Amino acid sequence: MTENCRIEHDCVGELEVPADAYYGCQTLRAVENYHITGITLSHYPRLIHALAYVKMAAAEANASLGLLDEDKARAIVRACEELLQGKLHDQFVVDAVQGGAGTSTNMNANEVICNRALEILGHCKGEYDIIHPLNHVNMSQSTNDVYPSALNIALILENRELLDAMQYLRGAFMDKGVEFRDVIKMGRTQLQDAVPMTLGQEFTAWGVMVGEDVERLSEAQSLVHEINMGATAIGTGLNSHPDYTRTVTEKLVQITTLPLKASPDLVEATQDTGAYVQLSGVLKRIVVKMSKICNDLRLLSSGPRCGLNEINLPPRAPGSSIMPGKVNPVIPEVVSQVAYAVIGSDMTVTMASEAGQLELNVMEPVIAYSLFQSINMTRRACLTLADLCVKGITANADRCREMVEHSIGLVTALNPYMGYEMSTEVAKEAMDSGRSVYDIVLEKGCLTKEELEDILKPENMVRPRYIHRK
Repeated sequence: MTENCRIEHDCVGELEVPADAYYGCQTLRAVENYHITGITLSHYPRLIHALAYVKMAAAEANASLGLLDEDKARAIVRACEELLQGKLHDQFVVDAVQGGAGTSTNMNANEVICNRALEILGHCKGEYDIIHPLNHVNMSQSTNDVYPSALNIALILENRELLDAMQYLRGAFMDKGVEFRDVIKMGRTQLQDAVPMTLGQEFTAWGVMVGEDVERLSEAQSLVHEINMGATAIGTGLNSHPDYTRTVTEKLVQITTLPLKASPDLVEATQDTGAYVQLSGVLKRIVVKMSKICNDLRLLSSGPRCGLNEINLPPRAPGSSIMPGKVNPVIPEVVSQVAYAVIGSDMTVTMASEAGQLELNVMEPVIAYSLFQSINMTRRACLTLADLCVKGITANADRCREMVEHSIGLVTALNPYMGYEMSTEVAKEAMDSGRSVYDIVLEKGCLTKEELEDILKPENMVRPRYIHRK
């Protein structure tokens, strides 16, 4: 023991730990071993909160079952409460991606909580004969039930914010749907003219797309409400009290107010990461659709002189170092890049889940890292797209209507009145001659002027309508 450090030991040997550190030698050994992402556990406050919830519930459960001294339990609970208040997060120094199935994460939590509990009882850090990171803070537990249970809780908390952000983006699209409800434009399929619609219908459809994924994410999140506390090493519950699983789960529900439930088969729950694959797949679905919408926004705003130019995106930055006045659609561009990153993370989750062997999946740290990255990037992308793009979009109504009136796609509305063959003939003649559909039909005498004006009125083509057939 020196003034600046204390000596701790584990099964590998002794190690000098900074005297003021709340973590211990196992954490320090992990810091030395894992220089992978450069992103430490302190970057994920909700994971730290979730670990605190788990350790608090375990201490209370062990105390109620007569396994843990009440004074020690209270000190552990108080230390956990401080973590929930945001204190000591800087002491979670292990890299997020690590070997050992999350053991280093669990030990980082055990050691920080233990040393703070020692101080609460009036002792010095490292006096593990009083409170021990494993014998007391980790009592009735294993990394193999602590880590996935804490991860599930953290994912629930993270997803709540993502759901809020998605609802916010949905609302922005829906508001534009109302604002643009009277702007007539040409709908397109395969980048070719199709039939008229309103710009409001287009934006409303995007809002519905986001809203559908709110439902899908809520469904996927329900899968991670199942936890495996009490499984200990492989699901058999070795070294835990027969009533521990029930008791600790009840404590966790009480502390977190989340509808958590114990898995009916702890052996299955300890090795099965299918819920993470499902959640990751939904995140991929969300960003794929967001990127599709962003592709549409870029197309509709293309130009401004030589493109579609139906809408204007709010200018956010000069677009070129060589072309004066050029403004690029940078917000849709960055959202699409988020989509590519999340799609890549989904592949990581898929392969890591597949790599699980026998009674445990040791790849859970990279699953956790990938899911946190995907959730946080998607949440920020939703807010960025809503605030810096969608809310500021304006419509070029005259340009939209001009393209409708000059489109050959109007001929589709004539099918019920002239038949497909005659309508095709008109479309081909309009294409070859450059004349309007209206003029050609009128010239052929297929319909009267009054009938034609009624049928080809764009406002009459954007919703179902009873057709008076001849």
